[in-house]
Amino acid sequence: MTEGPTDTALPHGMRVRLDRGVRVLDDGRALVGGAPPRLIHLSPAARGVLGGRRALTVADPTSRVLARILLDAGAAHPEYEPPDAVPPPTAVTVVVPVKDRTRPLARLLAALSARTSPVGEVIVVDDGSTDPGAIAAVAAEHSARVLRHERSRGPAAARNTGLAAARTSFVAFLDSDVVPEPGWLAPLLAAFADPAVALAAPRIVALPPIEGWLGRYEAVRSSLDLGPDPALIVPRTRVAYVPSAALLVRTAAVGAGFDEAMHVAEDVDLVLRLHAAGWRLRYVPAARVAHDHRTALGPWWRRKAFYGSGAAPLALRHPGSVPPMVLSPWAATVGAALLVARPWAAGVALVASAVATERLARRLDRLARPRAVAARLVALAAAGAVGQTVDAVTRHYWPVAAAAALCSRRARRRVLVVAAVSAVVDWVRHRRRDPRARPGLPGYAAARTLDDIAYGSGLWWGALRHRTLAPLLPSGPGKSASRPSGLLRKRVRETSLPAESAVPDPS
Repeated sequence: MTEGPTDTALPHGMRVRLDRGVRVLDDGRALVGGAPPRLIHLSPAARGVLGGRRALTVADPTSRVLARILLDAGAAHPEYEPPDAVPPPTAVTVVVPVKDRTRPLARLLAALSARTSPVGEVIVVDDGSTDPGAIAAVAAEHSARVLRHERSRGPAAARNTGLAAARTSFVAFLDSDVVPEPGWLAPLLAAFADPAVALAAPRIVALPPIEGWLGRYEAVRSSLDLGPDPALIVPRTRVAYVPSAALLVRTAAVGAGFDEAMHVAEDVDLVLRLHAAGWRLRYVPAARVAHDHRTALGPWWRRKAFYGSGAAPLALRHPGSVPPMVLSPWAATVGAALLVARPWAAGVALVASAVATERLARRLDRLARPRAVAARLVALAAAGAVGQTVDAVTRHYWPVAAAAALCSRRARRRVLVVAAVSAVVDWVRHRRRDPRARPGLPGYAAARTLDDIAYGSGLWWGALRHRTLAPLLPSGPGKSASRPSGLLRKRVRETSLPAESAVPDPS
């Protein structure tokens, strides 16, 4: 892993747009949002740059620094990049790790040949296939270079072999079970107009045909699909990781690449190391890559449990980066009140929320209505705390919930109610994510329940195997992931907010 970027200056003419979740307060004097959430106070000069709009174009030093701050806060995303700042497709080497999957490999290489502008090179890394001649024949048919491991060393090692052999400034990693959709590469390359970006990831969608109750569930709720909204990839936020099934990286930034000692969650580990080094990482859903999801019950369930087992090595390598819950003390009180479900507990939650509102209002004293803004933010944070508590009961801590349900009729009723409400709310939120799939509530609820049990089982198994409680321990919200640059520190000030962010499961 190399040091962070030495050049962070955005190119002239670059256009950025505020994230759709960002709220403008006090007639443009402040913004609230980002990853993690924070309040950004704008100076008169910064307000003049925005001019009441939700987008700005880099045209002078002030707009360049403001755009940098908004991008680094996750409060804005690139919308337009000057063509001369975007790398060409010929600057990309595509690396495909594969073992024995000849037909999926042929499908991928055919799609690359048909759907992209010519890349610099395609390298197929045969990770110990039993029939290397078949892999070589498919690669030769599509003019791809083949490198071979005589014995299987795992996908991380295979990717690293291809990375080391690449002669281009950028490397795209594509697993053999994916198919890039037309135009997939251009949006990813556009992200690298920002010289501080080390990694860009596309949205992973379902490869047709979409069949069966598990297929329909995976089409709208796959662990690999991080949704339709762009994001800055930051630990402990909505998009805290991206899967290695499809990635584009800056070769100079990633060094030797993945940690070959990790056979699960090596992609999350790479994201965490790049973030810690100071590189910016972007999720670009305008780029789409289809994935051949597992839909047979046994292999699907084992894969979900496998994902969960990665939390333990990650928690040991990156303490505090992948907690099951991120809650401030008052938000934990709100979550506990939900589980207690007694009138007095609701009163405690209201008092805790009122205290949190008053404390936050004191930090927002420059706003016209600090208490009203604080109350709104605390309400949103409380909703997030409730969501995390529900997920904890049904997913991360389901063995504890199950044990409580066996011992107490009251606990059993509450667990069943929480699980049922969670499944219905999750179905309502995600059932239209992919218009090709229309999962019904019964099948979706069954799949979601099995998904939760599988991931939680893997989480606890990983903790036992590594003899650590680290992946099971909740965490406080901590500090903001990024701060304003010195140039505008007096003109743009940030205030961290108590909004709780759902922590995605590392895959």
